[in-house]
Amino acid sequence: MRRRQEQSIENAQGNTIAIQIAPWSDVSIQCYENDVPAFVGPALEKLYGNLFSSLAYYRAFGGADNASAYVVRDGKNIVCAWLFQRHRNTVRVINEGIRVDQDDLLRFAGYIFGRYANVDVISFHAVRANLVDVPLPCQRFNCLEDMVLTLPSSAENYTASLGRSTRSYIHRYTNKLKRDFPSYEFRVLGPGEIEEHQVRHIIGLNRLRMASKGKESINDEDVTRRIVQLVRECGLVGVITIDGHICAGSINYRAGSNYFLETLAHDPAYDDYRLGTLCCYLTICECIRRGGGEYHFLWGQDAYKTRLLGVQRDLDDLVVYRSWLHMVLYGKLVMHHVWHAAVRRTRVWVRQMRRRDSLAGRLVSRVWRLVRGAGVVKS
Repeated sequence: MRRRQEQSIENAQGNTIAIQIAPWSDVSIQCYENDVPAFVGPALEKLYGNLFSSLAYYRAFGGADNASAYVVRDGKNIVCAWLFQRHRNTVRVINEGIRVDQDDLLRFAGYIFGRYANVDVISFHAVRANLVDVPLPCQRFNCLEDMVLTLPSSAENYTASLGRSTRSYIHRYTNKLKRDFPSYEFRVLGPGEIEEHQVRHIIGLNRLRMASKGKESINDEDVTRRIVQLVRECGLVGVITIDGHICAGSINYRAGSNYFLETLAHDPAYDDYRLGTLCCYLTICECIRRGGGEYHFLWGQDAYKTRLLGVQRDLDDLVVYRSWLHMVLYGKLVMHHVWHAAVRRTRVWVRQMRRRDSLAGRLVSRVWRLVRGAGVVKS
């Protein structure tokens, strides 16, 4: 059995600290400063299969300007590929939604702290941190939840795995829809088949739906253009049409073998037919037929997500410091993260309380609206 390798970094006193990491037979590390070579894109898709760790997403929505690529190979195989940016004393890893194992983290920290003498902090956003006992000072706190469905081998198996009431729900409203609207049709469109007006129409339905609830959609014209760009590259759009008109639709993206829901919307005129849930269910079935591995509903614990078997997967922010002394020296940054962690915990608790049909739940909801209105926390 091979012994664990050691990697050293320098602490605040100029001494070296040995960090044990799992050995590989032929490990090599390359860092491409301010450059992301073409081979990195396919490697990200293969390794992580996550939209928020894909070059397609960065091209559409930005966030990877002046990025550098950190690539680890075991022999000829790429086993880790992280993109990062340097800002003064901090390195920010751009990859999101990925699993961060302890050995990968320690190898990266040892490399970054060894390569850049002025870098004291490494930060990750919205990752699945698989850590046990990190020998470096760090902060870790929940920042988001991703509702994820692991796709079964067939659409039939998926339908059978749904709850009895959900199967009845889908059957009942599908029959009602077909009976009342014989021209009803569901179609799925991939890259090269999707037209911009279809995407814009679904986003428009989403705006209409949110406006009916007194909310404002975040999908302004700039965001809409970016969605259209990304859909053209890796989109999958499901639409329900009646008399040829789109009455409901889902905008999704594919990364690796996984699918990610961007927008689900339906015409409020068809509220009695539950078109949104039906469209999402039918889209998932098509993702299964196309060999999908996971379907990501993303953030928000809407009832339809759990009804369709989405399971919460917590995502954390992670901040690693060069030494305990550096953690003290960056006390303002530490407290900034402590505050955000506390706000997140409060949000989650408020959300749970608001679901309860009780006096306490209504009181918490009212107090939270007052707090947001006073600007103590952002909406």
